[in-house]
Amino acid sequence: MDEPYSGGCACGAIRYETTDKPLVEGDCQCRDCQRKSGTGHGSYLTFPSRQRVTLAGQAAHWDIAADSGAVKTRAFCPTCGSPVYLTFAAMPDLFTVHAASLDDPSRYRPQVVTYAERGYAWDHLDPALLKFNKMPPAPG
Repeated sequence: MDEPYSGGCACGAIRYETTDKPLVEGDCQCRDCQRKSGTGHGSYLTFPSRQRVTLAGQAAHWDIAADSGAVKTRAFCPTCGSPVYLTFAAMPDLFTVHAASLDDPSRYRPQVVTYAERGYAWDHLDPALLKFNKMPPAPG
């Protein structure tokens, strides 16, 4: 069995774990992710089943309309402020975590860049990554 993906906030009040493998791992350069991260992009792993994620602790939530108009919910620790995970109203089964929230962030292997058209020259991402100017359509 593969090692589970686990992580949480900086103070340890929120924890998550899943044995699923990520569907996609990517960097997003949309303006919301830039503001949330305080830099040029956000880095995320998206897992296929929210139901197979074990969550401990109480996150604070903030809903925001994405560029697509769909609502995404950012979950963060009310104590230390660390961003931990995201969920999407239009895709309720998915569970997305911030790469830096992993216990072992070296497991993050980006595959794509979304909203590349909003990237800045000073935000150096791997030039070999597949780039999309917007969010690509969901498979299926």
